[in-house]
Amino acid sequence: MDEYSCFVDWDKMDSTIQTQDSKELICTDFQEFKQLARQGFWAKNHSLRAKVYLKLIGNIPCRTVTPDANVYRDIVVKIVGKRNTGTLPLPEFVDNSLVPNYCLNAEGIGAVRKIICCIANQFPDISFCPALPSVVALLLHYSRDEAECFEMVCRILACNDPSKRLIDQTFLAFESSCMTFGDLVNKYCQAAHKLMVAVSEDVLEVYSDWQRWLFGELPLVYVARVFDVFLVEGYKVLYRIALALLKVFHKVRAGQPMESDNVQQDIRAFVRDIAKSVSPEKLLEKAFAIRLFSRKEIQLLHMANEKALQQKGITVKQKRQNVHLAVHAENFKSEIVSVKEMRDIWSWIPERFALCQPLLLFTTLEHGCSLNRFYSHSEGHEPTLLVIKTTAKEVCGAYLSTDWSERRRGGNKLSFFGTGECFVFRLQPEVERYEWVIIKHPELAVTASEPGAKSTQVSTVLSSSSIPSDSSDRLSPFLAARHFNLPSKTASMFMAGSNECIIIGGGDGQALYLDADLNHGRTSHCNTFNNQPLCSESFQISAMEVWGFKDTMNA
Repeated sequence: MDEYSCFVDWDKMDSTIQTQDSKELICTDFQEFKQLARQGFWAKNHSLRAKVYLKLIGNIPCRTVTPDANVYRDIVVKIVGKRNTGTLPLPEFVDNSLVPNYCLNAEGIGAVRKIICCIANQFPDISFCPALPSVVALLLHYSRDEAECFEMVCRILACNDPSKRLIDQTFLAFESSCMTFGDLVNKYCQAAHKLMVAVSEDVLEVYSDWQRWLFGELPLVYVARVFDVFLVEGYKVLYRIALALLKVFHKVRAGQPMESDNVQQDIRAFVRDIAKSVSPEKLLEKAFAIRLFSRKEIQLLHMANEKALQQKGITVKQKRQNVHLAVHAENFKSEIVSVKEMRDIWSWIPERFALCQPLLLFTTLEHGCSLNRFYSHSEGHEPTLLVIKTTAKEVCGAYLSTDWSERRRGGNKLSFFGTGECFVFRLQPEVERYEWVIIKHPELAVTASEPGAKSTQVSTVLSSSSIPSDSSDRLSPFLAARHFNLPSKTASMFMAGSNECIIIGGGDGQALYLDADLNHGRTSHCNTFNNQPLCSESFQISAMEVWGFKDTMNA
């Protein structure tokens, strides 16, 4: 065996990885390097992977003073002493995380704990880093000695490139990444999300496990392939793999009874035995088949979640609020939706608002059918939830990301605003959530508007020419532009309001149009998708409610 094998128990390793030769990797082009990582060019060669890791991590830009191998040699005896390394207590910031063996020998298992304790000594600013034991154990596989492993991990932790995010080191960063993952699941894995909502008491708690799936439960051959690509492409890869795992879990387990009454434990067990369901190559293929947001867009979403947590004072670990407790049965009263239905809606909204309680702002039963009163009670609140019941007992609605006061920017004209976090939904007769789409179809206006002058006005605003023609520099419509002081053209066309009507553009071509008297409405279905319509094409409103989001933590 070669110089990188001193901590490996080869009897437990995949025999195909034991081949050692003098194979070298000569590649300087990033795109080529990325493809080689995805294809697993060095996956079957232990020493080559060790050399690649050393090169990639050695190129990470770090703080001026970053602990190196010599520092480890100087401090390890002082910190560890003569204590039994197998029972060496780990720092609190690893949060009782698993210390995976990853086919390490006895010496390697003890070395993991020694290295983590020395890292804690050199990085007093780390307050929460549950992924660290897995990262140390993995890199120890590809290190010549403990000191080299220590230096590689330190370089990852000390990265000072603001555009390169590697490992979460605070509870705020970790928690916001969990919320971001929940938002991504809600958008890209809706079938799996629906299953999670159905079988778990707290879907947020399930998603808080996403890093554990990767750094703790995944077998060595899988996590090494993930780490190959992660070192080249960055943090976004981790979201991709976790989403792919959830998709595979849903595909395999859909329709089957859960193995326990705890879906969190079921997913962990499934990930541990992932080899029964999908190969590492197939898992990566599924992960990169997901058309995910850009790195910049995910960063904006992460910033928004982090800001929401800071505003609520959640910066250190505390018990997460159960999403089912966010809608308290004893305090909730609606003429349209039940507590269970409101909890279903709550599972769809962005995670940073799921921490809040629903607050009734407007109801036609109390405030009458007046568009002006609708505006006066809704303005000043962001986001809001609109729920409608028709005389045919259909129930539909919309999650609206932006304050209705934004409509005034257009003067007396019908003006458009809103973001890609908006969506429309149906609760009765069947539950359906529709994906978001920009309002830009002229035919929508013809269907939605009254004949005559009003039709001309609405059609003009709804036409595709109302959307900025140059979209090359637009950031994601997923977030409100004003949250980040971005140009107004980064906002999207989802909501529209005037003194004459309200138009809400939904996903899959769905759109909702309400008259000024709030007695009558229409829907439009503008494409050939097989989704059921939001509700009847023309309907009479029996009741309508607008809900805000009350921050109970700072109340």
